[in-house]
Amino acid sequence: MGTVKHVLGISGGKDSAALALYLKDRHPDLDIEYYTCDTGRELQETYDLIDRLEGYLGKKILKLHSVDLNNTMGESPFDHFLQLYGGYLPSSNARWCTKKLKLDPFEKYLGDLPTISYVGIRGDEDREGYISKRKNVQSIFPFRKNIWSEDVITYVLNASGINRTLEIAKSQGFDKQMLDLLGAPLGQGYSMNQKLNRILDFDVKAFNKLVFQCLKGSPYPVGMLDSFALIDNDEVLGIDDIFSILRGSGVGVPAYYEPLEYEVEIDGEIHKGVYNRSRSGCFFCFFQQKIEWIWLFERHPELFAKAMEYEKDGYTWMDSERLEELCLPRRVKEIKLDHYKRSKSLSSFKNWKDLVLESEGVGCASCFI
Repeated sequence: MGTVKHVLGISGGKDSAALALYLKDRHPDLDIEYYTCDTGRELQETYDLIDRLEGYLGKKILKLHSVDLNNTMGESPFDHFLQLYGGYLPSSNARWCTKKLKLDPFEKYLGDLPTISYVGIRGDEDREGYISKRKNVQSIFPFRKNIWSEDVITYVLNASGINRTLEIAKSQGFDKQMLDLLGAPLGQGYSMNQKLNRILDFDVKAFNKLVFQCLKGSPYPVGMLDSFALIDNDEVLGIDDIFSILRGSGVGVPAYYEPLEYEVEIDGEIHKGVYNRSRSGCFFCFFQQKIEWIWLFERHPELFAKAMEYEKDGYTWMDSERLEELCLPRRVKEIKLDHYKRSKSLSSFKNWKDLVLESEGVGCASCFI
């Protein structure tokens, strides 16, 4: 068997941190390399989390930089590229920061070895995350019911390959019900996802073992392994499990997730709401909600001031208003009041974790998983 590299990216967010702890405890035989893409503009809480993780994992987390820091005259990687882009700030429509500061150094780091990349997308999320375009890299999602990426599912279940899959299933002694589920034709009203979900509901472990056998002889790195412990995985982990893992390990939840109280006045009465930050990533991330900008303004005023300095020559972090307007006392009160009313109006807001869930679906997976 050739060498297969195992990697896990630490964004500074809760999910990737919990995944590192989970794999360390459940699969200690996996020799995983940990890395983080450092923009130079992360919150101190992010660096603190990485330090605590290193202590628990007993390994260094490699810091990847998009530029050689010895040649940037003290500039952060973000500031280096900002200058190259003529001061043009990144936005949801032009996410040059994600590509230049996260994805490019990740792709460069991977090299040419067959590589399995473990991704911390949870079982209560409906997204795929960033999938490397390199043919030598395969993503695995240990927290989900379906640990395989979409391309692997297509390889195993699509019409052109299903006969091969059925032959392997028969040779493995699969029963008739499983064979019928595998062989059911796709068509109008019966999608690949529907078929996959029925198979997983029937027997997750059996399907994982089948996929493992189907990948033998393919370019997929998992198929190059003699064995793969995660095919016996049938756990589905959601946000409560993530916080439990982090707290139970002693590493703790990244400090910016912890809810902090703020006050609003309604009809002469004082009410208390809570705010926090829903993501890791740069302190000036343009995906932040306005209440998160207020959190930054009140909890890290020096970083908010730095974010304001970037807004010049017509470039702003938000289309609707500049930060110098957002931090005016009147606007702070308005934003808090709007956030308070909105959070109270949603019956699903039972605890502070719902505040995290509300906004985490928007953004770059590589920056805050």
